[in-house]
This record gives sequence, C-alpha cells and structure tokens, in this order.
Amino acid sequence: MLKSRYSNFLLECGVDEAGRGCLAGPVTAAAVILKPDFKHKLIDDSKKLSMSERQKLSGIIIENSISYSIQNIYPGKIDEINILNASILAMHECIEDLEVSPEFLIVDGNKFKKYGNIPHETIVKGDGKYLSIAAASILAKHSRDVFMKKISKEFPNYFWFKNKGYPTKQHKEAIRKYGITNHHRKSFKLFDEQLTIDF
Repeated sequence: MLKSRYSNFLLECGVDEAGRGCLAGPVTAAAVILKPDFKHKLIDDSKKLSMSERQKLSGIIIENSISYSIQNIYPGKIDEINILNASILAMHECIEDLEVSPEFLIVDGNKFKKYGNIPHETIVKGDGKYLSIAAASILAKHSRDVFMKKISKEFPNYFWFKNKGYPTKQHKEAIRKYGITNHHRKSFKLFDEQLTIDF
C-alpha cells in the first residue's frame, strides 16, 4: 500500500506526467487532490498497470478526488521550449486549472519549477511511493493513451494504438518509410537507432 501523504497539509496535491520519452504526441500531466480518507490497494505506478486497470482506476480516482486536472502540451510547443520545460509547463497548467487551490505539491521526479507561492517537494519514483502521485500518473497515462489511440486511426502506419508514440522498432521503421507527421516532435532524434534524452 502506498503512503497516503507526504506533508501534514490537508490539501496535498500529487503531480506527474506521461509521454516525456515519446517521439510523437503530447506530453500529458495530471494533478490530483484526493479525499483525505481515500485509500485503494490497486493504485500504483501507472507503468505497472494494464490499460484496462488504468481505465477502471481513472474513474475511481476522479470520483474520490477533491479536485483534479489533466493537461496536454503538444509537439509544436515541445519543439519550441524543449521536453523538460514542456513537462513542467503541463504540470503548472494542471495546478492552475484545479478548482481547489492546493496547499502543498508532491511532484514525481527531480525536476520542477516553483508554482506561485505553493510549497513543493520533488520525489524520485514518487509514483511508486505516494498515493496521489500514483493517481496523477494513472490519470495522465490513461488520458494520453486514449488520445494516441484516437489519432492512430488517422495515421495507422505508425501503430500508435500499440506503441503510444514511444520509440519502438516498429515506430522508427514507419518514420523511415513514411516520414513524419504533424504529431511528431521534430526536435527529437527521430531517425537515430537509439533515442537518448539527457536531463
């Protein structure tokens, strides 16, 4: 069972993103303030869950949140400001969109820029430690997966319904064969055998 909270603040908000290492599609962030007494033994790091589990849990998380938000930053902006800044921008937009202002933020990873006057803590692998970060990771990944499946119908050659825009061998071969689309991140190394992103 993940820890319910990091701080003593009642309105503690978990924040996470999905899709940072993808070649195509948006980077998607989510922020969620869970009800104080909410617990669920199946909520975990979204990468450990199946798509059907994430779909089911997304509904449960939304029903048991005081407030939540999911925001996308698309490839044009990613190319303009770089993927790290785009990830943080998506997180900031989520926090701004919350109907209830959080008192404290816990953010997955080790990179974040202070939002307003709200205190925060970055937590490496936080989505496997704290319930609200795991909940945010599930909302972000599920929302992004749904979007990638939708646009995959328009561009079936890239198999986004399956690879969700990640640099799989099949996806990279499709880029070589068919070129890039308006959903691809032009600032990424789309044609290299290996994709590495150093932060």
